[in-house]
Amino acid sequence: MTDAASLPDDDLPLSGLVVVSLEQAIAAPYCTRLLADQGARVIKVERPDGGDFARHYDGRVHGEASHFVWCNRSKESFALDLKAAGAVDTLKRLIGKADVFVQNLAPGAAAKLGLGPEALAALNPRLVTCSISGYGEDGPYGGRKAYDLLIQAETGFLSVTGTPEAVAKSGISIADICAGVTAYHLILAALLKRGRTGKGDHVEVSMLEAMADWMGFPMYYAYDGAPPPMRSGAGHATIYPYGPFQAADGTILFGLQNDREWAAFAEIVLERPEMAADPRFRGNAGRLAHRDEIEPVIREALGGLKVGEAMARLARAGIGMAEVRDMAGLWAHPQLAARGRWGEIVVAGRPVQALKPVSGRGWQPAFGPVPALGEHTERILAEIAAMPEV
Repeated sequence: MTDAASLPDDDLPLSGLVVVSLEQAIAAPYCTRLLADQGARVIKVERPDGGDFARHYDGRVHGEASHFVWCNRSKESFALDLKAAGAVDTLKRLIGKADVFVQNLAPGAAAKLGLGPEALAALNPRLVTCSISGYGEDGPYGGRKAYDLLIQAETGFLSVTGTPEAVAKSGISIADICAGVTAYHLILAALLKRGRTGKGDHVEVSMLEAMADWMGFPMYYAYDGAPPPMRSGAGHATIYPYGPFQAADGTILFGLQNDREWAAFAEIVLERPEMAADPRFRGNAGRLAHRDEIEPVIREALGGLKVGEAMARLARAGIGMAEVRDMAGLWAHPQLAARGRWGEIVVAGRPVQALKPVSGRGWQPAFGPVPALGEHTERILAEIAAMPEV
């Protein structure tokens, strides 16, 4: 089913692989975009009446939605009404020649269409199938709707994020991203296994389970009934000092990891060398226990310095530090520019700056346009028509 015009360069790691995805929102589209970045041909199946609903979240990028632009470059859009007569059979013919099938419909919906993993394995024994859902296919929560913020709540992420006064959600779709990355690496693992056995496999990813794994640190910190990490805003809950502090003209963020760094910090940044020798502040546990005594000293020392002066002292002390940037600051980040990380993709027929995918030394990832709804439908239907019956 290879269409040479639609495939990236031959030397990408996943060149020649065909992925069919019945996807929407973030988790599955992000997973398949990662596959497309590395050369897989990704055919995105969308409803003709509006397509992936993430297309309509906003219109920030030449009229296209920011989430959609981020998650859907380098793909082909195939508009197909699965309720129409013969449409599912058409899709099955496409999947029958594919390597990977990804879907994040409601639990059980794919199986009702005849697109469950068992049916597809009988159709194409080499196929790797992947289903992504909120809570999994079964269990007491199996039928629940799941959105990113709901999973942040269910996995305890909200309980450890925010301030002592109020919980706060992540500023990005962290549960969706977590599920998408998990699905991506499991699909790659299944493809490696197929290379040895010749047989496909099924991968089931739930947002709850993927995100619960990412919560390993606070879970173990609260092991056996111990108190959980306290919510500490942008500061670290269990390492001190580690977080944002105010200089005279702005905010800087820095962190200390050990007593050697504490000694340099006390002498060079605070200009209080006697604090380095104070036994109360020995070890992270000591500094954390006495943060109410240390913090006023830090604020007094930094409050009289401009950001540049404070960062110069931190640099001399060998302390890890960062500026607290906004989105404009990220677009203009000097390190990304110096390393040539910016390129261009096409969105709605116009060039848009985009961060290049990370790659190996020997290849440049795919960096194709964001497709319009149904842009590739006619070509894909022609390919299907030329296929033998399944």
